[in-house]
Amino acid sequence: MADDKDDLDEATDRVLTVPNLISVIRLLLVPVFAILIATHHDVWAIVVLAVSGASDWLDGVAARRLHQVSKLGQVLDPAADRLFILVTLLGLALRDIIPWWLVAVLLAREVAVGVTLPMLARRGYGPLPVNFIGKAATLTLMYAFPLLLLGQIDGWVGTVAGVAGWAFAWWGVGLYWWAGFLYLRGAARLLRSTDGPDGAQGATA
Repeated sequence: MADDKDDLDEATDRVLTVPNLISVIRLLLVPVFAILIATHHDVWAIVVLAVSGASDWLDGVAARRLHQVSKLGQVLDPAADRLFILVTLLGLALRDIIPWWLVAVLLAREVAVGVTLPMLARRGYGPLPVNFIGKAATLTLMYAFPLLLLGQIDGWVGTVAGVAGWAFAWWGVGLYWWAGFLYLRGAARLLRSTDGPDGAQGATA
């Protein structure tokens, strides 16, 4: 799994970077969105979701263009994505905008990926870099959520938004699980290797 190792080695130890700042701002928006959705301020909640989706795309572009890929960013960015998705799912489910089975399907993927983290850590690896499919899945879901929220409006606008929202939601679920499969496959290859990320003998379970 040389490619995975190379990706990890290219990440720096820098903390103060533009992509990391964007990820922190996205994290700060999580409780803002939770309050807005709980208090039925749907228009502002949609605005926050739109900003979050745009920032998720922007931090990846900034990391590549500015050559600011960092180890902190490789943890912070997916953590911000997952936390925002979790809070959004719970908020929409509690409002009966989405069914609870959709929450379960997406959370099951998180559990499947999450169980690999301590195993990778024991072998000296951090979380694997987010792949393109994973970023596409997150962006698709970030399109789906505001559309589903907009779908609560009466009239043709709500109807069209609801249909489009569910279309994005289904695509997002498929891509999210596809990215999860790729992550699990990459983690399995690293765990089967004999050497740690620095070429030393990896730790055994």
